[in-house]
Amino acid sequence: MTRHLFIGDIQGCRGELETLLETLKFDPTTDTLHPVGDLVNRGPDSLGTLRVLASLEAQAVLGNHDLHLLRVAAGSRELSPTDTFQDVLEAPDREELLGYVRALPFARKIGNVLMVHAGIHPKWSDPLAQLEGLNPLHSNPDIDFVTRVRLCNSEGQRPEKNESDPKFEPWHQLVPTVPNRTIVFGHWAAQGLFVRPGFRGLDTGCVWGKSLTAWISEEDRLVRVPAARVYCQHK
Repeated sequence: MTRHLFIGDIQGCRGELETLLETLKFDPTTDTLHPVGDLVNRGPDSLGTLRVLASLEAQAVLGNHDLHLLRVAAGSRELSPTDTFQDVLEAPDREELLGYVRALPFARKIGNVLMVHAGIHPKWSDPLAQLEGLNPLHSNPDIDFVTRVRLCNSEGQRPEKNESDPKFEPWHQLVPTVPNRTIVFGHWAAQGLFVRPGFRGLDTGCVWGKSLTAWISEEDRLVRVPAARVYCQHK
């Protein structure tokens, strides 16, 4: 049976990714990987993670850390002291791996599943069309929304600083449940695993020392493996 395996934010945690694939009994002849973005950064092995995902032709979407990698590589953004993807920038297969990341979309539809990194705008009637063709190297309000939103209002406005402002709600409270559609997302480790009809939030904070989570859509089954250690302190 073909399986579609959706995986939460990996963030360079190659060891946990490989453990999760072993636990899932991943078979590249029948299974397809769908990471929800933030493939790199903050974890210990961004280079190894990208090599594994590229070799398996993982059908991921772009997250904000992946955009940061691409923009640093293009010279339009500076490295941060907390960045841990220098290994990718210095690798002999750098261009091949950056090409893999650059070709990833901001949203994918797999059967009845819509996958994005952070969330979708409450006003978007067709997220795929809204995001199609956007250049990951250029800033854009729609790119910022799909890769960074946690809270917003019904107009899609996000809080500038104060995320406890009562005028804003979790974006998934404002997006209606559509019959036979499940939105899969990551980006919100502080929220943790989120399971509600029509939604699966899979960022369970692996890089914070918590766990890496997969959702097998055909079985509606969650599989989690613990992080080996804390790689990045939660602020």
